Amino acid sequence: MGKKSMKKIKGADGDKNISGGISETLKPQKHSNHQEASTPRTSFLREQVDPETAKYFSEIANVIEGTEVDLEERSSICGNALEETRGKEVELATDYIISHTLQTLLQGCALDQLCTFLQNSSKDFPRISMDKSGSHVAETALRSLAAHLQESDTQALVEATLNDICQAIVANPVEVMTNCHGSHVLRSLLCLCKGMPFDSSDFHSKKPSAALAQRLNFKSSRSDGSGSQGLQLGFPDMLKFLVLEILKAARKDIEMLQVDQYGSLTALKLLVGYDQELLHAIPVILGCNGVDASEGNLIDNNVVKRLRSLMKEAAFSHLMEVILEVAPEPLYNEIITKTFRNSLLEMSSHYCGNFVVQALISHARSEDHVELIWKELGTKFKDLFGMGKSGVVASLIAASHRLHSHEHMFCQALISAVCMENEPPRCIVPRILFLDNYFYCKDKSNWDWPSGARMHVIGTLILQSVFRLPSEFIHAFISSMTSLEEDHLLDTSKDSGGSRVIEAFLNSNASGKQKRKLVVKLKGHFGELSMLLAGSFTVKKCFDVSSVALREVIVSEMYAKRPDQWKSRQTSRESAYNDFISTFGSKETTSSKYDASFTENRPKSQQEKLKDMRKEIDTHLTSSCSPFLAHKPFKMSGQKRHSDGTERGAGKFTKHTMEDDTGKSKQKSHRKRKHDG
Repeated sequence: MGKKSMKKIKGADGDKNISGGISETLKPQKHSNHQEASTPRTSFLREQVDPETAKYFSEIANVIEGTEVDLEERSSICGNALEETRGKEVELATDYIISHTLQTLLQGCALDQLCTFLQNSSKDFPRISMDKSGSHVAETALRSLAAHLQESDTQALVEATLNDICQAIVANPVEVMTNCHGSHVLRSLLCLCKGMPFDSSDFHSKKPSAALAQRLNFKSSRSDGSGSQGLQLGFPDMLKFLVLEILKAARKDIEMLQVDQYGSLTALKLLVGYDQELLHAIPVILGCNGVDASEGNLIDNNVVKRLRSLMKEAAFSHLMEVILEVAPEPLYNEIITKTFRNSLLEMSSHYCGNFVVQALISHARSEDHVELIWKELGTKFKDLFGMGKSGVVASLIAASHRLHSHEHMFCQALISAVCMENEPPRCIVPRILFLDNYFYCKDKSNWDWPSGARMHVIGTLILQSVFRLPSEFIHAFISSMTSLEEDHLLDTSKDSGGSRVIEAFLNSNASGKQKRKLVVKLKGHFGELSMLLAGSFTVKKCFDVSSVALREVIVSEMYAKRPDQWKSRQTSRESAYNDFISTFGSKETTSSKYDASFTENRPKSQQEKLKDMRKEIDTHLTSSCSPFLAHKPFKMSGQKRHSDGTERGAGKFTKHTMEDDTGKSKQKSHRKRKHDG
């Protein structure tokens, strides 16, 4: 275990021209196995680690796990131990026990030692990446490289190391892309080249709740440039080289990769901002060979039929969603006109295809796109609700708001879908709140508010989107909202989605009189609601839009529900004042009117009490003592409300939760991807 002399690092002593820039190193090299890309290997035999080496790394593990080792000594031990891996990188990295030790060494060593290890094992990097244990070693090494990039004068050495790894990957990329372990390592490598955090949701698959929030304009998307935020130092030329070389090598296997769950083709999301590369890559991924981009012809008409069929497959539907998100406008125009025109309703009715349609709508770029979609789906809202495809309708409402196009038409179509001719508008909001419950009801004419039932997730989101539209388009929705019966309004306030509908209404362009009409119906319940996670936000919003008299009612009900908080508040105020006086005041100030105001105990008249309450409202009700007034929820069961409209611990927006129990039973025989909401 004695220290050994460090060997010179490959690439740092003149063996590799680092200073020559990427143009010197990023050139595809000839590989004898390049033609074997269409027959990827899926496994290999692990070589046994000899007993002496295994014992050595066991002793190293015991040493570096000790707390008495200081940082400098630890780095030296890690470097010396990595020297012992030379020529044995594959066996050690793929050993279940030693791989854990190796990860610790790679995290604790210096940059030159890390790069030496990676350069020595670069030819075997794909093999290591495709192993269950080795993939963790590979990802740890890449993360360590990313961490060292924050240091000065490291870019050249890291670039030379990455070049060796990239050259090994592009020799046979399909093998790595279709491997469940290798695909994750490849994603990390691409993130490192992009300069993007490895765990960034801008690249990795988003949680359904985050994707839904973006789709419905509750969270920013790629189109506004947010995808470039948080970027670190990267290697853009190497990124483009790697992606385009992968596509070149994988072209013959593209039909297999389109439907492979590990295909990694969603890596093209990292090319956002490189429109020329996207214009080249996307047609290849779609299977369009020989198109003439110079003539504006990017989508081959011969593949349109196959693409429509592919969009009903799980893996490709996810891939197509990414393509629609990142496609430059000329390419999006061709996709929507050639591939989706005259097939939107058919695609929307499919349990996979409807998610692609939602993505298409969400990333519409112009009023012309909305017009095309309106012609095919504008009169089909009722059919879409009946099929359980409310997510398509929600995306349409959100897109019309984002592009300020066809807003009035979509509102009228929504009303027509849930309200029969000559029915009063008061039925609109209840039926949207319980979408599936209403549409699966056999006798719709006798449908009534289902007390105690959970409100429909997408239905509540649709109403939130509606109340963001200009008031002249939503008179019927405002009327329906203010017509809710008191007990129904209370049910809505207690529901996690329903409470957000009330907040959206109170934030809308409805008149103050209309908003206060709704608030008055909650009198007598503010204390109860303020104790609930969902209701506390509703109380806060009600307070904001209320008159002084209504605010007094809200406050009195809250403190009547929680008298101990009121007493604690007064004690806290007096204590804080006395501390201030003792630190900054004088004997004279201790007898001031402020001191008297806190210590006086004589009975007060009703007028004085009212005056004190008003003063309390004006000066202190926004303090942190009152969670609902401080824009904070009460902490119950570890729950937290997020900016995208989700609650941790209160259930997640998933494709599974976007459907009614009846809708679930209809789709049990389908594949893993769940029904739309």
